[in-house]
Amino acid sequence: MAKLYYSKDHEWISVEDGVGTIGITNHAQEQLGDIVFVELPETGNTVDKGDEAAVVESVKAASEVFAPISGEVVEANAVLAENSGLVNEDAEGAAWFMKIKLSDEGELGELMDRAAYEAFVASES
Repeated sequence: MAKLYYSKDHEWISVEDGVGTIGITNHAQEQLGDIVFVELPETGNTVDKGDEAAVVESVKAASEVFAPISGEVVEANAVLAENSGLVNEDAEGAAWFMKIKLSDEGELGELMDRAAYEAFVASES
């Protein structure tokens, strides 16, 4: 079973065999409202932790999706180009944004587990 990590920017990452699958959290999609467009990174792009890696637009606002870890984009979720509303339906599942081959697994230590993330969200409100 892949382990889940969360960032303070409301991204989640599931890591398996050195590849991280990344998306935005349910909390993030609830704050954004109805998602109308998703801009995904190109396969082969290299991102550093904290870099803007994708953009998600809703009826309320546009928001950057930051890379919670550094690495090379090995896949983008093409389904989101056709069905961006999937983010509202399954943000922490089928609506993942990208897969990144991790360049430094040590960066995962700077992220939160679900309990810590839920406490972080509660402290923001």
